[in-house]
Amino acid sequence: MNTRHPPGKLPHGELSRLISKFTRTHRRLLVPPQVGEDAAVIDMGDRLLVAKTDPITFATDQIGWYAVHVNANDIAACGGIPKWLLATVLVPEGAHVTEVEEIFDQLDQATQSLNVSLVGGHTEITYGLPRPVVCCSMLGEVPSGKAIATGGANPGDTILLTKGIAIEGTALLAREAMPQLRELGVPESTIEAARGLLFNPGISVVNEARIAVETGEVTSMHDPTEGGLASALAEIAEAAGTGLEVVLDDVHILKETEVICEAIGADPWGLIASGSLLITTHPKTST
Repeated sequence: MNTRHPPGKLPHGELSRLISKFTRTHRRLLVPPQVGEDAAVIDMGDRLLVAKTDPITFATDQIGWYAVHVNANDIAACGGIPKWLLATVLVPEGAHVTEVEEIFDQLDQATQSLNVSLVGGHTEITYGLPRPVVCCSMLGEVPSGKAIATGGANPGDTILLTKGIAIEGTALLAREAMPQLRELGVPESTIEAARGLLFNPGISVVNEARIAVETGEVTSMHDPTEGGLASALAEIAEAAGTGLEVVLDDVHILKETEVICEAIGADPWGLIASGSLLITTHPKTST
């Protein structure tokens, strides 16, 4: 079979097949690799270690900021607190030293914003790259018995979405494809507002995840990344082994997202959506 995939995540079925090859596990591994699960969870005694790795391969503007927050989001979606970061920074041949400094400044600013410590990594000039690539691994902690898995959703749960869609994808397009958006007639004010979404409301979901966990009613959380909200909902359903019912009109689509997606012919539901957090909770009962 000679199947060529487009950029983005592998199809769920193929990824599940590849993961299934790794049959050896460990008794302390509480959340193993699985489609839809945001991070691994490992029993460390009185604490659980939450581990995640994710690359930034497309963004160039603020790549360090993206790299920290998308990894921290997955730790938070498991109910954990992001603590430690390892960053691999690969830059193309001919890159100026100031470009590397800018990436490290972004990593520094992002880790400070979350009280995360950079503890190691690797940096090199790499042959054949068209643009920088940053791949981070994030470690966090959660009290024993308090980890939250994507697969924890149950039939009858209520599905919540914070902020609306699609913060990251809209900001990314505005920052990486500004000339093209202008040519398509997207107003300058919309482009500027979309660029600002990266920081306000921002792509971090760490705070809303913490608030959700404190309610004690959360059954699962999930960070919508590549494939957008549509893929994230499918991942929850697959991990939980249940179906979902979603009212399309109840999903808030940011006005900047609507304008840019209409201009480029994209579906907001498929646009990378970090900055929003999917939460399932126990259904409320009337009294």
